[in-house]
Amino acid sequence: MIPVSQRHSSIIGPGVVPHGFVPSESNAPGNVDANVPLVPSSGGAPFAITEHNQGGFQHTQYPYVTGTSILALKYKYGVMIACDMLGSYGSTKRYKSVERMQTVGKNAVLAASGECSDFKYILTLMDGLTTDDYCLDDGQVLTPQEICSYLTRVIYNRRNKFDPLWNSIIVGGVGEDGDSYLGTVGMIGTSYTDSHIATGFGAHLARPLFRERQYDDMPEDEAKALLDDALRVCYYRDKQSINKFQVANITKDGATISEPYALSTAWHYNAFVNPAAHAVGTW
Repeated sequence: MIPVSQRHSSIIGPGVVPHGFVPSESNAPGNVDANVPLVPSSGGAPFAITEHNQGGFQHTQYPYVTGTSILALKYKYGVMIACDMLGSYGSTKRYKSVERMQTVGKNAVLAASGECSDFKYILTLMDGLTTDDYCLDDGQVLTPQEICSYLTRVIYNRRNKFDPLWNSIIVGGVGEDGDSYLGTVGMIGTSYTDSHIATGFGAHLARPLFRERQYDDMPEDEAKALLDDALRVCYYRDKQSINKFQVANITKDGATISEPYALSTAWHYNAFVNPAAHAVGTW
């Protein structure tokens, strides 16, 4: 029995033929007009593919549910990372309990701003790597440096496919030698390390505070106070932020992520009461 000739579409895949299709050399599957109605070879209602959906998959070309700034710094005993828990749907404060930090192994934490679904995909990749480490059971685990290097390659690869992972990633941890590590990877694969890092709007609002007050041997309570001050400034000035935060603390003894908490705020400042008072051209 000769099988029915089938058309292969890069969009809908194999297994469909044009409605009323009769196999011949002149109308081979590769020569069929894309606008001709198609019908599944197993039977079913005809359908058509128009020219405007020939561009391939566009699932993650635009961010939908996003998170804002991640703040991180080194201190005497390790690294601290902080962020809020808002998942914004466009400009809508839609999801208010989104955890944007995750422990990886024992001594590393991964945090991300940007598209939340892409971050979940990255966490799936990391789960696979940590599972492999557990199954090998050879005493070797991923170091923060290795995690950051791996993510740099993954994100740069996706950028080259013009299907980027829409995230800015921060990796913080303590290596086997006891040295603190803090690195970041951008959505096009750019990567660097520093004593303090901020993504998103925090790069403009928080890093000036870090440059003025952060030093690598600062005590833990001073580092936490600095992070709280920076989070408070970001909450005041970034409309995509909410007053609900988590802080990750990574030391040689392990990584912990705090329960959500809120900061004290004050809104009686003159600039907040009448923000347009000294702005030119406003009502």
